[in-house]
Order: sequence, then C-alpha cells, then structure tokens
Amino acid sequence: MLTTGFAVSAWAHVLSQVWHLPGICYKRMKPFMTAPTAHILDHLYALIESKRKADPETSYTAKMFARGTHKIAQKVGEEAVETVIEAVRGKRKRLVSESADLLYHLTLLWAASDIAPGDVWRELARREGASGYAHLGREADDDEE
Repeated sequence: MLTTGFAVSAWAHVLSQVWHLPGICYKRMKPFMTAPTAHILDHLYALIESKRKADPETSYTAKMFARGTHKIAQKVGEEAVETVIEAVRGKRKRLVSESADLLYHLTLLWAASDIAPGDVWRELARREGASGYAHLGREADDDEE
C-alpha cells in the first residue's frame, strides 16, 4: 500500500490530463463525461516514464526505478496479495484502493521492463475470442524468450 501522497497526487494529475484537455470546456462536458477508461493507464505510464530520472529523494517512482526491477516486481506481488485480501474480506472501497496501487506498480514494472501499455493491449486483443485453455498451451512455448 502506498503510504505517501503519491497515489493521490499521481492519480489527480492523470485525471487532470484526461478530464481537463486543452481547449475543452470542462463545465460544458461534465454531464457527458464518464469514469476514466483504460486509457488512463497510458497516461499513468507516461507520467511514470517522466519520473524515471527524477530525484529519488523526492519521487517515489524514481526511488523505485533506482531500486531495480527485482524490487518493483516484489512490490507488485505485495500489492497483488493486498488486493486479494481485500476482495476476500469483501471490502469494496479498500479493494478499489488496493487495485489502484496494484495497477500503478504493475505499470511501473512494465516501464522498468521496457514494456509499453500498447504491448499488453495488443496481446489482449490477440487473445480476444480465443479459449483460455488455448492460451495456456501457448505460454509454455513463450518461455524461451
């Protein structure tokens, strides 16, 4: 779980980029706006990349990059466990919060591993309509990469 103000400030920044687009009157658009879509992860990825070379003393993201992929992956695991715990507990608000933390850290892991969100979106699109069982057999062949 993020204990710094990063989660709030990063998501506020991402939402401002999605909901307050230049040249668009937010007050007129508000009735037509819905919750942010998966595109918010593209914006989050860009924000994470912009913090890659920041000062680790002032940027949680830069600190995680400095610690390396192994530590980022470990944090993804921790956040995944916390997300599962809240799901089992039936705590919807906490599940939403932990899910946001998990998505942030997963997106950070993608960046650290030179994987853009588009790479994941293309893989999801490729799997669309395919049996989950067919996908499982293919993963064994992919282990050689």
